Amino acid sequence: MLETTAAQRDKLLDDLRLVISDAEELLRMTAGEVGDSTAELRGRIQSRLQEARVELAGLQDAATAQVKVADEFVHEHPWQSIGIAAAIGVVVGLLIARR
Repeated sequence: MLETTAAQRDKLLDDLRLVISDAEELLRMTAGEVGDSTAELRGRIQSRLQEARVELAGLQDAATAQVKVADEFVHEHPWQSIGIAAAIGVVVGLLIARR
């Protein structure tokens, strides 16, 4: 379950990086457009992209910290980790068997 969540989180982070990259490329492509409303829109987009980059970095740091905490727990308490994983497996098995 932790691996699935981590994989989903990594996929989301990659997707967000791609969106930010595409938006930056769009801004570069429209750099020659002139007009007050265009300049204002470009400024707002650049500002929001910068905020998104900062937030993405924060999410990545938080994800890394969570993985480190889980890794430390597993290394410090291997038998408890095995017990928890076995219990989750039994519960999932029972739920699947009921259907």
